[in-house]
Amino acid sequence: MSFILALENAFAENKNPENAFAMAKYMKNKFPFFGIKTEERRRIFKKIWKENKAEVSANARAIALELHSKPQREFHYCAIEILIKELKGNYKKEDILLIEKLILNNSWWDSADTIAKNILGGYLLQFPSETKNVMERFSNSENMWLNRSAILFQLGYKQKTNADLLFSECLKKSHSKKFFVQKAIGWALREYAKSNPEAVKEFVKTGNLKPLSTKEALKNMC
Repeated sequence: MSFILALENAFAENKNPENAFAMAKYMKNKFPFFGIKTEERRRIFKKIWKENKAEVSANARAIALELHSKPQREFHYCAIEILIKELKGNYKKEDILLIEKLILNNSWWDSADTIAKNILGGYLLQFPSETKNVMERFSNSENMWLNRSAILFQLGYKQKTNADLLFSECLKKSHSKKFFVQKAIGWALREYAKSNPEAVKEFVKTGNLKPLSTKEALKNMC
């Protein structure tokens, strides 16, 4: 694919070993980087995307999967950004398999959270009847990132948030000892508190949450 080849060449030409070392260290050395900072990476990416707009639109899923399979983290970010734009309002029911694959592979908080909020959240707004099955599978999984995604997918919903579902997902994982799960509970509740602070306060009061979750949930409240 000419788009991917052009992107590979551009990233290779703009690599910065010093930045790459620092960026990999920040991500606990889970992924190699070209060392291209976000603003510059997006500038390069959007230019090549614009030049190959038709190809990307026609093959968004395949291109995203190929990019996401590459080792460098910058490619993973590009894959996610393509899907956020190209699939918005145009999801297919079977896209949940693609979404799950993206969450499970090359997993870390930066990718999992973006996928949960901007892709999984969008998918379930388009197919609300799928929510129950998806949540059961994700929240009952032994994979922490699927668990976290089940808690966070409503982050952008605001007044559309299903509070009962949010609270039940938080309770289901309230005794988890995993930092990223405890943090997700607090973050999701804090975000919902912008729309319904009293409901969140009451839930936290009776939910017997871990201290970290409680602290995060109430962080911006008096």
